[in-house]
Amino acid sequence: MQSAPPARLVELAQAHGVATEYWDWVGRHVTVASDTIRAVLAALGVAAEDDAQVEASLEDVVDAPWRRTLPATVVARAGRPHQVHTHVLAGSGVRLVVELEDGSVRDVPQVDRWVPDRVVDGTPLGEATFELPGDLPLGWHALVAHIDAPALEATSARATLVVTPERLELPEPVASQRVVGLMAQLYQVRSSGSWGVGDLRDLADLATWAAAAHDADFVLVNPLHAAEPVAPMEPSPYLPTTRRFVNPLYLRVEDIPEVVSLDASAQRRMLDLAAAGRALSAGDRIDRDGAWALKSQALHLVYDAGLGPARAAAFAEFCAREGEGLLRYATWCAIAERRGLPFTEWPAHLQDPDGPEVHAFQEAESDTVDFHRWLQWLLEQQLASVQREARMAGMSLGVVHDLAVGVHPVGADAWGLGDALARGVTVGAPPDPFNQLGQNWSQPPWRPDRLADLGYAPFREMVRTVLRDSGGIRVDHILGLFRLWWIPAGGTPADGTYVYYDHEALIGILVLEAQRAGAVVIGEDLGVVAPNVRDVLVERGLLGTSILWFEWDDDTVRPPEAYRDLCLSTVTVHDLPPTAGYLTLEHVAVREQLGLLTRPVEEERDVERAAIGRVEAALAERGLLPKGADLDETVVALHRWLAATPSRMLAVALPDLVGDRRAINQPGTSDEYPNWRLPLAGPDGERVDLDDIRESPLADALFEALRTP
Repeated sequence: MQSAPPARLVELAQAHGVATEYWDWVGRHVTVASDTIRAVLAALGVAAEDDAQVEASLEDVVDAPWRRTLPATVVARAGRPHQVHTHVLAGSGVRLVVELEDGSVRDVPQVDRWVPDRVVDGTPLGEATFELPGDLPLGWHALVAHIDAPALEATSARATLVVTPERLELPEPVASQRVVGLMAQLYQVRSSGSWGVGDLRDLADLATWAAAAHDADFVLVNPLHAAEPVAPMEPSPYLPTTRRFVNPLYLRVEDIPEVVSLDASAQRRMLDLAAAGRALSAGDRIDRDGAWALKSQALHLVYDAGLGPARAAAFAEFCAREGEGLLRYATWCAIAERRGLPFTEWPAHLQDPDGPEVHAFQEAESDTVDFHRWLQWLLEQQLASVQREARMAGMSLGVVHDLAVGVHPVGADAWGLGDALARGVTVGAPPDPFNQLGQNWSQPPWRPDRLADLGYAPFREMVRTVLRDSGGIRVDHILGLFRLWWIPAGGTPADGTYVYYDHEALIGILVLEAQRAGAVVIGEDLGVVAPNVRDVLVERGLLGTSILWFEWDDDTVRPPEAYRDLCLSTVTVHDLPPTAGYLTLEHVAVREQLGLLTRPVEEERDVERAAIGRVEAALAERGLLPKGADLDETVVALHRWLAATPSRMLAVALPDLVGDRRAINQPGTSDEYPNWRLPLAGPDGERVDLDDIRESPLADALFEALRTP
């Protein structure tokens, strides 16, 4: 048994939101090792290597707020008064005002509350308390403290103030009725015009077909976040180089307006590249590197042709609006093209995005930097076009985007966001029923203290960009806005511990940005869930996630009436095989082949068959599954089960429409299985394209099933 860490170390850890104990998935109480606690505290910038450092850091816990005139960031809910503590030289006067987004200024009244002065770093300091009124408008504002200190010039201090909605106002028709949609991995959705990878034109065509033929309200796609601009491109959309920007691999080159004005030579070259790109669709794997090698050449042809005055002005406006974040991302891409990856192998002077050498590079390679900014401008336009076409075709929500839980440890965000991301640790998950060894996602986590110091700007900009021109956002592992499992470098997932975040701030900002975008928010709340998470989601108007195969009450299949109201419910998810594959134990076969089973294969098959049998018995009991039903009929019956739930959102997975059986991702593997690289296929394993999807006989049956309890 793990010995208990020293009491003062426990006190320090708890002060910084680091768990020193927890209950695991089997209900066992676990004490976190002292070495883990010290390593995690170090990643938070807290010294705790020995008793003396622990004592000094504990003293700093008390003194640190007094060293600030104002908290770094204040997050308040609309309609609720909120107290703010200010700290100034003892005997000084202080006045607090709010500078609102619209430019107006409001005084904040002081509260009659006495607190004794405190000496910090040899200086006597006093505390004054103010109360923000409950009628402040929603938005991003500033708190300004005007200080009048004796014998000193008057000074001021500023802090970010965020006023968030009490609850997200759900867009229609989710607010009043159920909506039905489609889930797709976009890179799989290939057509005769694709260059080996499904693109934004394919997404628009998929959405308009689903709306016109099946009255679908939305299409939920995998994260479209940017990957590396040079080979090898990370295949997982859940391990992007940045979450704020989009992968230009998804551009449809032919839809760029300037293509039509290319000269004859460039047009011929474009035709050759397009033909080579379309030929990639014949392969039995998604070849991202091959597709990008061709597409980037074509995009350079278009970029070199230049922009007309109106389009040039629009591009300049885009660059100004996206500011330093876009410039840093584009600079990282440009250096990567020149120096390769990872950036940790670049010369030291190029590893500092604020250094003079990087600024010199931006000037010397301004054309290359602008090329990567131009790509993001095109992506914004094509994404807006997709959403516009989806809505015009009849979708009430349109495209719902997926927000990955984190970023690549040596990607653009790791380079450009500095210490907003923690070093020396990675994010993962503790052992659970589906991953009994735990998971290490190899992603650096946000530092909660630095997010507050930065006014949550990196989080806000990321969320705002993903929500732009969308009907909603699915937040992968939304539990991470409450707590994340931090694993010290060199440790196993079981060596980690939870670090807690200010979920009031993070969820509030998410709600604020979603409300401004008129979007729905779906939280993926599967796995080991902290007790209060689902209560908070309901309180703030966010939907949860239910997967039929995971819905049990002990050993009993959870009846559909017991599903949640505020929820997106589906039969399967991207970490499981498609429904036909699950029913035929494809997941067991793959895990046996890869040596991932923790018990004998026959026992695993028996356990899985028994669970599926209980589900099928529940379907039969309700008259949803006729005796002797075949595989397709069983898949349809499972979707009819969902129709009997009260869930506001239901979706069918695209692979189920065509009878695909292969998992797109096998958790716990990397190169052992072709994760995220399998093109869409039918039950026989033969590739299918967008035209085949339209003609699939299962499509009518499955969409009808979701609407027919």
